[in-house]
Amino acid sequence: MTRGSSTARAVGIVTLVVAGLLGSAYVLGRSLVPDQTPRHSTGATTSADGPYYADQPSAGKPGATPSASASAGPVETGQDGSGRDAGGDNLFGAHATTGTPRLALTFDDGPDPRYTPQVLALLREYDVHATFCVVGENAQNHPDLVQSIVNEGHTLCNHSWHHDVGLGARSADAIRSDLLRTNAAIRAAVPNAPIVWYRQPGGAWTYPVVSVARQLGMTPLHWSVDPSDWDLPGASKITATVVSQAQPGSVVLLHDAGGDRQGTVDALRRILPDLTARFELEALPTDPT
Repeated sequence: MTRGSSTARAVGIVTLVVAGLLGSAYVLGRSLVPDQTPRHSTGATTSADGPYYADQPSAGKPGATPSASASAGPVETGQDGSGRDAGGDNLFGAHATTGTPRLALTFDDGPDPRYTPQVLALLREYDVHATFCVVGENAQNHPDLVQSIVNEGHTLCNHSWHHDVGLGARSADAIRSDLLRTNAAIRAAVPNAPIVWYRQPGGAWTYPVVSVARQLGMTPLHWSVDPSDWDLPGASKITATVVSQAQPGSVVLLHDAGGDRQGTVDALRRILPDLTARFELEALPTDPT
């Protein structure tokens, strides 16, 4: 064998060895790197509490708190659409039914000069008395409407001064001040009208707010039928929910202020003929037990 051929053979052997080592290193490296095969985007990620879709508002996640941006309704005072179950464990003794076979309609967040007169006219047409949960600042701004509510035989309910959903988390003194201020605004319009009910905005009941309300002679009032009219679902959906869920003893939650309530007014035109044919409707009494 010549010297040149020996050198060529040696180079070939070295080349094969190096190639083998490089191949082994590549295989080993690939085994240590996560699979990076491209996937088609589904618009979803997975979290510890279940699937969460990127095009959902944060309120769509289990356990999330509804936000104003998640609501289809206007961001205004008076949105009670809490979605809370009236039969739940967090009412701290608040009444969710009438306690009788009679059904009660309640209207929150007013009075409002555009919608409250329409509601009053419809109730008058069907000879129905209801309960109005009024916001203090609205009572102060529209005392004539508070007078109309009482003069037509409806009863009143304190709904806090400024529809403060977080009121129940404040100190007892702060809660008492808010409720007394609201009562004072109501009594400035109707000095002798009883105010024996209190409804916490958002249904966000706490022991302190229930306790203070009772100390002031007011009975906490929740609801058992909630068509979420604050979220502007339309008159047909409001009507269907109330008509299908109403039963003896129901307390129906509706709104005559706090945003565009024309859908509620239009629904009421359909609701009243049905309910008056099936139930006896009453304003909540001024001497609750």
